[in-house]
Amino acid sequence: MARFNKIQVLSTVSATGMVPVFYHKDIEVAKNVLKACYEGGVRAFEFTNRGEFAHEVFGELNKYAAKECPEMILGVGSIVDAPTAALYIQMGANFIVGPLFNPEVAKVANRRLVPYTPGCGSVSEVGFAQEAGCDLCKVFPGDVLGVHFVKGLKAPMPWSMLMVTGGVKPEESNLKSWFDAGVTCVGMGSNLFPKEIVAEKGWEIITDLCKNALEIIQKVR
Repeated sequence: MARFNKIQVLSTVSATGMVPVFYHKDIEVAKNVLKACYEGGVRAFEFTNRGEFAHEVFGELNKYAAKECPEMILGVGSIVDAPTAALYIQMGANFIVGPLFNPEVAKVANRRLVPYTPGCGSVSEVGFAQEAGCDLCKVFPGDVLGVHFVKGLKAPMPWSMLMVTGGVKPEESNLKSWFDAGVTCVGMGSNLFPKEIVAEKGWEIITDLCKNALEIIQKVR
């Protein structure tokens, strides 16, 4: 069961403005990355469902978070179907993120009052997702759609809460462009977790990257 309710999740994501996106098959690496982000001020973290037995790693990571990072809201990403969403919700996922919008996932998530953030690539998709109870929609892929898509969508639908993933960098000019366009938050993966840094176990570097990114977000909002 989720440790945080829907209002807590959405409030935290909105307040911090950033959700790190990460996957690794090694639970010890995942724990260290999660802890590094936590120490850097991150309070919402997306572990992606991208490898074999990813759900088993997630289950252990969620138990670790409850003990070592008590304020961390751990969710799952790359969810495309309802059965997989149900599996992760049963394992304590606090939110569900997907690269696409699947109404069946929305039903499963809504039944348990777990936020579902689907990937949307058009104004119509965002509208359909909102009808299905998705408070926060993901603009994906962000590097393809760009800031003008966000601006264009927000003009007739200013109530929309959007998270952009893809094409987001921990740089002031990049982050300012997205928040100026009107996003609620950003999802950031490889730019926060360079492969060589993870391989070298440079956890303090990841902590600093997170701190810096959050400071920039607070500045440009």
